[in-house]
Amino acid sequence: MTADGRLRRESVRMQAAELFEQGIKPLEVARRLRVSGKSAYQWQSLWREGGPSALASRGPSGSRCRLSPRCLEKLAAYLDQGPAAHGWVEDQVWTAARVDTLIGRKFHVSYSVSGATRLMHRLGFSPQVPARRVAERDEQAVTAWKEATWEEVKEPGRPAGATSTSRTRQASPIGRPKDAPGAGAA
Repeated sequence: MTADGRLRRESVRMQAAELFEQGIKPLEVARRLRVSGKSAYQWQSLWREGGPSALASRGPSGSRCRLSPRCLEKLAAYLDQGPAAHGWVEDQVWTAARVDTLIGRKFHVSYSVSGATRLMHRLGFSPQVPARRVAERDEQAVTAWKEATWEEVKEPGRPAGATSTSRTRQASPIGRPKDAPGAGAA
């Protein structure tokens, strides 16, 4: 969630606290603030137990980053150096899997591939998906094969009249006027 999103949620909860202090019921609070009734009831319960401060944000949810701010700076510097500087010479693409491996090598911390993706986004990088092309691919030969051979080897599709729009049975022409669309097909 973005900082703006957290601030909005905080503001909405504080508005809910004000409405509860005025004696307004949770469902009306939910309607006014455009939140679910479940949220309004949970907020009311927290508000009764601890007042408005109980509805204050406790910070971002989720697990804490396993890398210190200093390590994050080092990771950003490593990413700026490029993949070749760290042993990936095939292409100059940072994938989430490569970043995960780099984090393990440099910091001895294990991340999942999705966690490495989130960490890259946090640092201002985006993981790339490498193109899966064979280095020896001959584009002219591929084009020539498609033009000359493909039409001969591809299997023909189903004939147009062999299918029906019904999932259970073929369409029945019985009882259909002779001039109706599709009446002559059967």
